[in-house]
Amino acid sequence: MPMSPQVALITGASRGIGRGIALELARLGFSIAINYTQRRAAALECKRLCVQAAAAGAHAALEGGATPSFEVFQADISKTKDRAGLLEAVRERFAWIDLLVNNAGVAPTLRVDLLEAGEKSFDRLMNINARGPYFLTQAVANFWIAGLKHRPEKSSKPKIVNISSLSAYAPSVNRGDYCMSKAALSMMTQLFAARLAEYGINVYEIRPGIVLTDMTGSVKEKYEGMISDGLTPVARWGTPEDVGRAVAAIAEDRFPFSTGEVINVDGGFHIRRL
Repeated sequence: MPMSPQVALITGASRGIGRGIALELARLGFSIAINYTQRRAAALECKRLCVQAAAAGAHAALEGGATPSFEVFQADISKTKDRAGLLEAVRERFAWIDLLVNNAGVAPTLRVDLLEAGEKSFDRLMNINARGPYFLTQAVANFWIAGLKHRPEKSSKPKIVNISSLSAYAPSVNRGDYCMSKAALSMMTQLFAARLAEYGINVYEIRPGIVLTDMTGSVKEKYEGMISDGLTPVARWGTPEDVGRAVAAIAEDRFPFSTGEVINVDGGFHIRRL
């Protein structure tokens, strides 16, 4: 009897970095719960692309391997009821979750100077970028702790990946709310890594740099100039696929003796240079 594919729940997976992660995991043979908030058409497109990626992936050559499944799940992770519904729906469809990827996040609608920024944008970003992942992770962790003893056939323990940003440590004074939310996600990684280690559940943070997505579209010209002027040692834009490959390495259990680890996928932006 073929072993069931591992299952990844990816929040905000319909497009951008989330879609890049979904496609890389599909190539590995993962079944994927594709979470989205509003853009159902984009989520269904991601599902279609995952089917193609899975068919072309290395796992497809293995005899007797079970075929992965890809399903879309609508939920706004900033809302308590939606988080509970998402977890219940994924459990009902897949029974188990091997990898939680906290990717969903938003940027400010408008970039506003720190001395003029208002509370509405701050609350929106903290609710989606920090509060949502924090309590979704709590719920999934408790689900895992209750169920790990019933999963003897699994060769590895569950894992958590938080997608943060270089903005977790590099201040932008015209989007302080975004920086604050990503710094909170970094601390969340450390907290859950420390708390869940006793259960063999490792937690990782991936910090993307300047990645070409819808979120960076409005500042594309600015960042292209900065990259050309030497902002990053690797002189190009990052891609969703770059982030996806980093998540794939974690998914393949390449870092079993690491937890709370930060992986920079930023073209070397984090390097201090003279």
